[in-house]
Parts: sequence; C-alpha cells; structure tokens
Amino acid sequence: MNSKKDYYELLGVSKTATDEEIKRAFRKLAKMYHPDNKETGDEAKFKEIGEAYAILSDPQKRKAYDQYGSAAFDGTGNFGGQGGFNFNASDIDLGDILRHVFGEDDDFGSSFTSGFSSFGGGRKQRTSRGSDIKVTIPLTFEEAAFGCEKTIEVNLKSSCKTCDGKGGFNEKTCSKCGGRGVVLEQVRSIFGVMQTQKVCPDCMGKGVTYQNICSDCKGMGIVNEKKSIKIKVPEGVDSGHELRLAGKGNASSNGENGDLYVDFEIKEHPLFERQGNDIYLELPINVAEATLGCEKEIPTLTGNVILEIKPGTQNYTKLKLKGKGLKSPNSIMRGNMYVVVNIIIPTKLTLSQKKLFKELLDSNLDNEDEIKDFNRKMK
Repeated sequence: MNSKKDYYELLGVSKTATDEEIKRAFRKLAKMYHPDNKETGDEAKFKEIGEAYAILSDPQKRKAYDQYGSAAFDGTGNFGGQGGFNFNASDIDLGDILRHVFGEDDDFGSSFTSGFSSFGGGRKQRTSRGSDIKVTIPLTFEEAAFGCEKTIEVNLKSSCKTCDGKGGFNEKTCSKCGGRGVVLEQVRSIFGVMQTQKVCPDCMGKGVTYQNICSDCKGMGIVNEKKSIKIKVPEGVDSGHELRLAGKGNASSNGENGDLYVDFEIKEHPLFERQGNDIYLELPINVAEATLGCEKEIPTLTGNVILEIKPGTQNYTKLKLKGKGLKSPNSIMRGNMYVVVNIIIPTKLTLSQKKLFKELLDSNLDNEDEIKDFNRKMK
C-alpha cells in the first residue's frame, strides 16, 4: 500500500462520505480509468482507485484507516501489539470488486479481463477468505485501566485436521481449468468483446479435485469447533475500542482465515467517571471544610493520596492531579485526574449548630466582594 496516498482524495470524496457515495465515485472512476478504455484508460490509476475502494468499502478496514491511518495496515497500527491488517495490494481482486459494484449482469462488471483480475497481474487459483468473527468482552474499570489477560470461548470454523483442510485425499489437477481455478469466457461489453474469468465449477477455484472425499468435513475442508483464545487487553482501552487478531476468525477451505474482532464493554466505577484518558472524582465536603480549608484522603487508580483543600474553596472547584489518569492505548502518555469539589449544605442541624450559623449570619459576612457587588447593584 502506498502510505502517501489519501484514499478519500483518490476517490474524490469527503471523509464523511456514505457507502453509497463511495460506491458511486468508484463506479465513475472505474469506467474512466479501466485499461480497456482507449480514451482515458490508465492501469496505474485503475489499481489505485481499486485499492482505495477495497479499504473504504469495508467497514472494519475503513474504521481502522480513519483511526490509525496507513499504520493500521502495516502490522503496527493495532494497539496492544497484536497485529495490524497486514494489507497487501496483491490480495485485492479487482474482478470481485467490479462485480460487486456493477453486478454480474452489468456489461462492465462481467467483462473484467484476466490480465487485471488482481494487482499481481495474473491469476492462479481462486481463493476465498474466511469470514470475520466479532465478540464483546466485559471489563471492570480497573481491568481497562491497567490491562489484563482474558480467555474467551469462541465457536468458529477451523481447518479440518484429518485432511489438512483440503476436503479430500489423492488430489489431482482439475481437468476443466488445468489447475488455474478459473475458466475463461468471452463476453460483450461497452468496450466490445472481452475475455473474463469465472470460478471453475468443477473444483470451485481450488485448481484440484479429489478421488476420495474426507468423511470428517464432508469435503468442505473445514469443521465447526469451540476454541479457547487468550486475549491480551492493553492498558487504557475504552468502550468502543476494537482489537483485531489477524487470522483468528473463521477458516476458509481454500484461502486465508478471517480475523477476530474484540470489542470492549467497560463497567461503570462507583466513584470514578472517565472522559477520554482523564478521570473525574466528585469529592463532597462540608461548609466548614470549604471555608477553613482541610486535608482529605481520596482514592486514585494507584492508591489513596492526601489532597489539600485551600481555605475559601468554592463549590465545583476543579483540582488537577497531573498524570493520575489513564494511559492511552496508542502512546505512553497518561491523562490527568480531576477532583471536583461538591460543598454539601446541611439540611438537618442541631440547636447548637443553628446557633452557630445564626451568629455567623449576624456577623459581617456580607463583606465578601461578590455579595457587596450584588447589593450595590440592587440599590
């Protein structure tokens, strides 16, 4: 992948473009740059827009691209170090893309020539990728803050061990496609008569057939199983963060495995509230403590500390504890902790307490600047 390319710019759409707008833009550009278009055909441009569409039309890849940029596809973009998308332009089948966008019945979509069926410039065996799996893991506030390891049980499709995922034994080259996995056809298109490729109906794209079918997988090459998978949860994950484990999804009988996507659901903390990488704590104090000042023991993520409340502290004063927040999953930076003072006005007083407040009321408390200013404006 060319990391210097902006996929949205290549297709001429904004970063907020809908799926339909992206598809419409690709349709227009594909017709313009298709190598068989004698007037405006451009093979390099055609491959570039195909690469852009392959990313932006896939919700998972687009989300990763928007969040991490090109780093999402080079093995370094996934927080927690469990692998990026390992994107390779040669993996893109432009034939599949065109058939998806234009439809099999569309002249343009069905007339994709064999010379451009992939970025690799040639076609070997037809492969299909296994489907992805998505799971959600609940985490406590502390588990999300400090990271942890979780073991999950996943029902998935795995490669059959009996036949090594082949589906049979005593294989031989498919006589219909000659081992290529595809057969050639000639069709009419808007560019004239063209040659296109179809999946071989005899071997279903594998390029080989088998004399004996595997009884365990019934010739499919894959079986259903429950598998335990260990997940390393990085520090600082939040609800909505997504972790990708490459190749841990469903197996395919003749292609690479899908991926496993892990979402996190963070439980609420009884005292802390998270905002980004910062955490907030509401600290209740009484009127006397706010007026005279005090020291309060408060919890933090790493243990209790003593916090100084200065004399005359006002309600909703926000006190900052630098670096006491959460670590970002993608950097070494930590957020801050903010303590919001909540001055509690008493509603139940003893006679002696009422007497003390009456004495305060009769004293000259109106000398406070804010009160004096208000009284002056009232006159």
